[in-house]
Amino acid sequence: MRVLLTGVTGFAGSHLAEFITARHSDVALYGTYRWRSRLDNLEDLAAAGTLDLIEGALPTHADATRVGRLTLVECDLADPFAIERVVAAIRPERVFHLAAQSFVPASFAQPAATLSTNVLGELNLLEALRKHAPAARVLIAGSSEEYGAVRPEELPVAETNELRPLSPYAVSKVAQDRLAWQYHRSYAMPIVITRAFNHTGPRRGEVFAESSFARQIAEIELERRPPIVRVGDLSTRRDWHDVRDTVRAYWLALEIGQPGEVYNVGSGEGRSVRDVLQTLLQLSGSSVTVEEDPARLRPSDVPILYADATKFRQRSGWSPAIPWDRTLADLLDWWRARLRKR
Repeated sequence: MRVLLTGVTGFAGSHLAEFITARHSDVALYGTYRWRSRLDNLEDLAAAGTLDLIEGALPTHADATRVGRLTLVECDLADPFAIERVVAAIRPERVFHLAAQSFVPASFAQPAATLSTNVLGELNLLEALRKHAPAARVLIAGSSEEYGAVRPEELPVAETNELRPLSPYAVSKVAQDRLAWQYHRSYAMPIVITRAFNHTGPRRGEVFAESSFARQIAEIELERRPPIVRVGDLSTRRDWHDVRDTVRAYWLALEIGQPGEVYNVGSGEGRSVRDVLQTLLQLSGSSVTVEEDPARLRPSDVPILYADATKFRQRSGWSPAIPWDRTLADLLDWWRARLRKR
């Protein structure tokens, strides 16, 4: 089976690539990357010998020698001709669309770039699939940020809740969500949409709160910074789970999800950012001072957000399997190992 994964060099994308190559040996996996993409997140796949890099001529859909491997294909989704060439060459049977500008604060600084990257990138992909692989099952990775200004009486949040986005990033994800639904209805394309709540773990970008905390703590342990952890708003509550559970949910959603439907992916439990920081500090045993950094505060934020994932659980049987303390321990250990190499 030929599978195309956009955003493979990213956080969730790299974990999904590992999940697929490890558990589905019948899959020939192709991942798009841009010439300027960092490949750090794929180091484990390279070390395992399951990573190939295509330069020049594209592979063809008849190429069966890449089963059980990830093949990187250079392609910028902003270029409609580039993604059309890739889709026409590979003719994927499954597509996971994870490529996006996903950092909320960056979307306030660059709203036009966020909307262009996320919305037009998806449009170019869907158009290429409509022309060359209309029967491919497609997963669009949405976000819980789409719900935005959720009222207390609406918690936990179900898929039927009104979408009230509070950032340019969230607006872009709503647009992706609805564009996917329109292509499903207009062209009968088998598209499934997920709205994943906060997920974290090894390789999480340091611009995200819990990963920033973990990096700062690891630097303190190595005596590379004073014992001060700088933070933003610690009062917000989110529905966190492990990224390795998230990518398992993505696979299940595409395999057994109903085309045209939206599925929440989350634990159903709200944890405060303060609790996350305290758990990381307990795992470290470091004595630190916590200081608020105004630069880490958002112009607008969602105070509390956690999922009603009943619909997806009943459809797939999925629930988070990795304990939360292990997730944070693995994140902290990842930063420790990464910083020791520097």
